[in-house]
Amino acid sequence: MPTFTDFTFPSSTGKNTIHARKCVPDGEVRGVVQIAHGIAEYIDRYDPFMRFLAENGFVAVGNDHLGHGKSITKPEEQGIFAEQDGWSYVVADMDKLHDLTAAEYPGLPYIFFGHSMGSFLTRTYLILHPEKPTLAIICGTGHQSGVMVWAGNTIAQMMVNSKGPRGNGETLNNIAFGSYTKGYAEVRTPFDWLNRNPDEVDKYINDPLCGFIAKVSLFRDMMGGIKFIQKSSNAAKMNKDTPILFISGSADPVGENGKGVDRAYQFFLRAGMKDVTEKLYPEARHELLNELNKDEVMADVLKWINEKLG
Repeated sequence: MPTFTDFTFPSSTGKNTIHARKCVPDGEVRGVVQIAHGIAEYIDRYDPFMRFLAENGFVAVGNDHLGHGKSITKPEEQGIFAEQDGWSYVVADMDKLHDLTAAEYPGLPYIFFGHSMGSFLTRTYLILHPEKPTLAIICGTGHQSGVMVWAGNTIAQMMVNSKGPRGNGETLNNIAFGSYTKGYAEVRTPFDWLNRNPDEVDKYINDPLCGFIAKVSLFRDMMGGIKFIQKSSNAAKMNKDTPILFISGSADPVGENGKGVDRAYQFFLRAGMKDVTEKLYPEARHELLNELNKDEVMADVLKWINEKLG
């Protein structure tokens, strides 16, 4: 049976402690998969996927980002990375976890899996640390127009200026997520865009560590991160030989029902990436790992990893 372990490490902020979780195979280790979770959730939600990876020979590891999950020690820390440079700190924490884990399993393939906000963080990591990932899976991502990114970043910065970095982000939350259920014929909750499984949606709603409204500075940081990864000169810094897999649901509003995912795919090709694959799952929504077809998704991810590792 795979073994789960929780541990902590000092954040790159110099004042926070980051909670992390690891699942280790009981036999031979073939590689490592590091997971970056999305906004308003935490790494424990990936336990089934981590167990699946470990059952197939991969150490699965991930951390709760600043302001999320068990990396929060005080209630006022929920939903904020840092008052300044939050995105950089979160990516630096991912790099700390990589270095800790890679030192424990030297010489093995090291794969990154980023979902939603974690997909944007992973894309940032591919630019800043191109030599470290062997493969990368980009799940539930998008690619906005330059005008939208500029507008979102500007509005978020204006609200930070007026409310302070710890100001309530409800207005920005409504702008970002308020329209996400409009494309569905039947809507039971405001979170139906997450997936088609009502039990999983209810678990999310009833979890105090999920679905919270982030502070205005986190929205500013995230929009700044998206602006960074969508700049062609930054994308050109990625390792052209790193295989990339884009996966998303065809009914995921974050990826504009596939259109934004395809723009990201084309952007990677224009950046010179040599091995890029895109797969959309019909009718699936945002959280593929909690979707009705989650077993298919996990099997496809494993198959792709195996093919790329030979």
